[in-house]
Amino acid sequence: MNLLQASLLGGAAFREVPELLADLTFAQASQTVPGLPYTLGALLRHLQVTMRVSLDLMTGKLDAWPENLNVWPDPPQSDTELHALLDDLNLMLAEARLLSADPSGVTRDILLDLAVHNAYHWGQLALIRQQQGVTFRPASET
Repeated sequence: MNLLQASLLGGAAFREVPELLADLTFAQASQTVPGLPYTLGALLRHLQVTMRVSLDLMTGKLDAWPENLNVWPDPPQSDTELHALLDDLNLMLAEARLLSADPSGVTRDILLDLAVHNAYHWGQLALIRQQQGVTFRPASET
């Protein structure tokens, strides 16, 4: 795995995404956190929307960022929706990993932007989960 892939999927500067999302329940994803304007579910939905557009730009499905795109859509409203969202995120992360194996040009630029954007939000997700009582193993044990 190269540094770009690790930056997209975790394992370099932050925990691997599967560890961050392990055992996430709908109750946790829906729980409000004092002082935050969004839930984990809303944060995950934001990641889903922005990642999908970024991947579509890289693969030529889109020519430009859609105007008036709602990048903070409603969070999942059920356990079923949450699991579908998590499955979709995992599929998009796999696609990003493939695209980041040896990128060039515009694809590399979009991947770098996506990596920075997502790392910021994965950090938020980790912090919220810790506030909810989730304990992550020390890095030396991973």
